[in-house]
Amino acid sequence: MIDTIKSLFDFILHIDKHLIEIVENYDNWTYLILFLIVFAETGLVVTPLLPGDSLLFAAGAIAAADGNPLSMGLLIVILFIAVFLGDNTNYFIGNYIGPKVFQSNYRFLKKEYLERTQNFYAKHGGKTVIMARFVPIVRTFAPFVAGVGAMKYRNFIGNSMFGSLLWINVCLWAGYLFGNLPFVKNNFSLVVLFIIGLSLLPIVYGFLKSRMQKN
Repeated sequence: MIDTIKSLFDFILHIDKHLIEIVENYDNWTYLILFLIVFAETGLVVTPLLPGDSLLFAAGAIAAADGNPLSMGLLIVILFIAVFLGDNTNYFIGNYIGPKVFQSNYRFLKKEYLERTQNFYAKHGGKTVIMARFVPIVRTFAPFVAGVGAMKYRNFIGNSMFGSLLWINVCLWAGYLFGNLPFVKNNFSLVVLFIIGLSLLPIVYGFLKSRMQKN
């Protein structure tokens, strides 16, 4: 288990090198590999640690490299489809199993928690879905929780599509424009850590804000 986690973090921190190897070895199959990773990170609650922002940044950087190994147009379309299908899968899983699980009123899955979730999404649903797209781990659970909370599908999918397009384009174009700068290329691991840290700021801010309000 520990070795698996270490391997995952090594993959994330050196994702530029791994992705270049994938492109060299698998050529156009790289699009399918990227599709599956992004779909899993978005659509499966059990895989929240898969790389998201850093993967897209690295893909954008490779697309800008000499010879254009990857097409930006194809990346945007394929990854948007991956996110769209992932969000839908996660939403309907939550919508289907959520109420059944909460009916049993387990210690950590009480019905009142479901009611709070429903109220929260009724009030902040759209904004939550869009903002969650830019926060690692949270974006994996947001569609599931939206389904559990019975957020209306038409509200969820509209905000999900907008947030997904925004997230994909921001990360890909950031990599395309800045990923091949000498400093970024020579310190890619630090850049990945910076991206992860920047993405986690909303969680830290929310945590500190809630602690201050309690005090």
